[in-house]
Amino acid sequence: MFSPGAAMLGPFKMAALADLVAAALIERDTSGDVLWTWSYPSVSPQQRDLLTRKSQLAADPANTPSFMYGQWQRQWYYIKSAQVQEGDPLPKVTHFSLVIVSKDFNPEKYETFSRILCKAYSRTGSPAAMLQFYLAVVTRGSCQSEENGTFLVKEFDPRKAYATGSVKDIVNRFGVESILIYTAILLKKKLVIYHPYLDGLLETVRAFPAFVWHRQNWTILYTNVDLVEEELEDLKSSGHYIAGFTDPMVESRTDLYDVFVNLSDGEISVAAHAKESMAMGKIHKDIAMAMVQCAEDDGMENQQVIKEIAKKTKELLNKVKSLATPAEEGGKPLITLDALRERKMAPANENFLFSLAAAEGLAEL
Repeated sequence: MFSPGAAMLGPFKMAALADLVAAALIERDTSGDVLWTWSYPSVSPQQRDLLTRKSQLAADPANTPSFMYGQWQRQWYYIKSAQVQEGDPLPKVTHFSLVIVSKDFNPEKYETFSRILCKAYSRTGSPAAMLQFYLAVVTRGSCQSEENGTFLVKEFDPRKAYATGSVKDIVNRFGVESILIYTAILLKKKLVIYHPYLDGLLETVRAFPAFVWHRQNWTILYTNVDLVEEELEDLKSSGHYIAGFTDPMVESRTDLYDVFVNLSDGEISVAAHAKESMAMGKIHKDIAMAMVQCAEDDGMENQQVIKEIAKKTKELLNKVKSLATPAEEGGKPLITLDALRERKMAPANENFLFSLAAAEGLAEL
């Protein structure tokens, strides 16, 4: 169950049972051919190509990730891969990947569910067994299996999925430079994160949206992007994002990011075109020091660190709202650049506060 500490992080909406979109099966046969063998309901040819490539079954099957996930065209995909064992009723298959497509971000929920489906397929060799469990979850929100007991959708709180990634670890890794990550997400910039290994990337990149907890927006997260046209087009269409890559060539693609985070080297860089908008001032320094102090506190859990950063954000937003000019005829108070300049702030602070107001829909543009 979700801990009381995380429950204090804010309201949420329980994911609907209809969040499931599709399930599919990809197989590698004894000849090394990779085939899309089953799906329910239908999946587009474009989705098939992308998901087959993401499964990595065509490469060295020994290095195929056991579980991975990502977002494409506003839907999440979760891929659980397994090797066929001796005695399984799949004599012509060496490896297979079970794909689940859904509308919600919840890796733990879908890894658990996909494990149930994989075991059903390994035991029977028939997609019909998987379909039975799939339809049970779609219609009732639960299913029962001999190996895993009862699977209940309602046991997987979306807030827990949001808070599972460790913001505390990220701040400890980058120290005061973590303020660059916080600022980029807060101002709705384009953030690219690089790690050479998929497991390491997935473990860390999922935490980044939690720096700006008040939005609880994981639709901006693209955990595993390849430098191929269809994925980059989808990424760019979202305007601002947090995107994970395992290809080191992405660092040279400054058109894709305002801020680049190298998880492997522990370095953060700001693209030349974004340096002015990412200029740091006293406001940033104060927040950076507060974040580091929280993260270094051994008695403070990750969820508490997220909560403390959220408090700082709330204080910041209240400051922004206090600077708004009252609107005529009951309209929404907005911040104008001229009004900010009259306060004679430091340029970095003035620029930051106006950009934040714009990101929150509080600025007169």
